[in-house]
Amino acid sequence: MTETRTAAKIGVLVPYTNTNLEPDMQMLRPPNTTVHFQRMGGYDVDEIPGAEQMAGLGASDISHDLRMIAGVRPDIVLYGCTSATLTHGPAFDTDLAGQIKTQSGADSLTAAGSLIAGIKALGATKVGFSSPYLGEINTQAVDFLSQNGIETVCCADIGRELGNYGQGELTPDEVFDLACQADHPEAQAIVLSCTDMRAVEVIERIEAHLGKPLVTSNQAMIFCMIQRLKLGRHPALPGRLFDHI
Repeated sequence: MTETRTAAKIGVLVPYTNTNLEPDMQMLRPPNTTVHFQRMGGYDVDEIPGAEQMAGLGASDISHDLRMIAGVRPDIVLYGCTSATLTHGPAFDTDLAGQIKTQSGADSLTAAGSLIAGIKALGATKVGFSSPYLGEINTQAVDFLSQNGIETVCCADIGRELGNYGQGELTPDEVFDLACQADHPEAQAIVLSCTDMRAVEVIERIEAHLGKPLVTSNQAMIFCMIQRLKLGRHPALPGRLFDHI
């Protein structure tokens, strides 16, 4: 049956070295929707993506990117970098979502804000947090969660510096191991933070192994988008989070 493409047009702002957000969005998108991407610069590909670089990306001028994505007349625009706003804090994240909405003429969601919404939808107040970020960003991420009433009882990282392509090159097995390192008896859910990590592919495997729900950046954006646009659950959506639509 041919799709009508009438349910929604989804705009996504994606860092220009990110190779996993686009396939994840195509895999998770609801039926009868289309996904349209605009790549963002604002950082040096040759630098290790530490807190300073990611904060710079979050603060960079995206007015050109918003004009470009507005050209498809999207129903919603997703800001597809978690650490770019985690490094600034909740108020910045909320303000950026508002800026995107104003300049694009569409509803908007950020990856970081969606993570918080996903965790809260599960009713979790204590989480295990894991990411491929450098330590300083993880510290800022834990503080971001704390300011939203979520306690991090265990924090895990990949254990080595990864360049701007290294995060996307992690295998699903490496992502699985990273999630398991963040587990803790008090953790009610596990968080995998990064839009350029192949986490969606192992959501159900991780949940089955740990016996608790998982929230990933890309999964959370789709969850929040479906709720915001009232699109409903569809069979291709992995993870317990979608039981809460």
